[in-house]
Amino acid sequence: MDLPASTIDSSKRTRFDEKKAYVPQEEQGKAFVSPTVHVLTRLADSKPQFDDGREVELLHFVYGHPSIDEIRGSPQKVLGAIDEYGRTKKYLMNVGDDKGKIVSDLIAEVKPQVMVELGGYIGYSALLFADAMRKAGGKKYFSLERNPEFGAVIMALVDLAGLSDVVKVVIGSSADSIRLLHSRGNLEHIDLMFLDHWKPAYLSDLKLCEHLDLVTPGTVLAADNVIKPGNPPYLEYVRSSVEKKKKAYDSDRSNGIDVKSSFGRNADMYKEREGEEKISTEAKGNPNLVYESELVHSYEPTGDPDGIEVTRCVGRSD
Repeated sequence: MDLPASTIDSSKRTRFDEKKAYVPQEEQGKAFVSPTVHVLTRLADSKPQFDDGREVELLHFVYGHPSIDEIRGSPQKVLGAIDEYGRTKKYLMNVGDDKGKIVSDLIAEVKPQVMVELGGYIGYSALLFADAMRKAGGKKYFSLERNPEFGAVIMALVDLAGLSDVVKVVIGSSADSIRLLHSRGNLEHIDLMFLDHWKPAYLSDLKLCEHLDLVTPGTVLAADNVIKPGNPPYLEYVRSSVEKKKKAYDSDRSNGIDVKSSFGRNADMYKEREGEEKISTEAKGNPNLVYESELVHSYEPTGDPDGIEVTRCVGRSD
């Protein structure tokens, strides 16, 4: 697939509209009661603000919305209801309007037939990007989510939005799900991939996709949260020359990520609920793939600065 010239202006960040900001993340250590699940939760210093009942609470909020009849069948109105919850109730770790527009514009430019997202959470990105992909003529959107409860929320909201014919939700670790889809012949090539899952797995999952020839010249990658909290190993790889990648590959050090030192407390963000995360290190990738990568500055839904790393596979070196 030939890549058109980029339409993304990465040179500057527009001003954030404070009127659409999500409520701030709860103060660390603050206790609160989830009215839907009736559970008293204390947020530990190292625990991110999610997976405490708010995801199911969101589902009740959307399906109990006074405008539910108008919301049905409309991806944009479902997204509006999710944003309303995030702005008036509790913080949600969604990609949000601003960063979402970067990827939506990329979809309109690339016109992917097959798109994969790693990390679906409650389905905000699946709704936004699958809708944009379908409008651009795309056929299939795979949403890979490790948490089965989050996956159920995604499926419920995708059905409400009328996108079930486009979106396929796959439950399990990202690496296992990629292998499964590939082995069954459901996934033969990725035109556009959105990375927004466990940060230490960005690089290993990219290398797995390279190894399986799912990422080839023509593939475009969009990686979220490369500023907040950041992802140095991934950025180093996609910005490296073929020569530098080959050197690491030949020395057998290409998968040597020190998770704790690179990611700090974010390395353990799912540990308490879902067990120890493990990086898939057997696939060393394809160092011969040539990437062109750029950081597009934007904002979190709360207004905090962040960015999307847009990476284009533009060739293969012999």
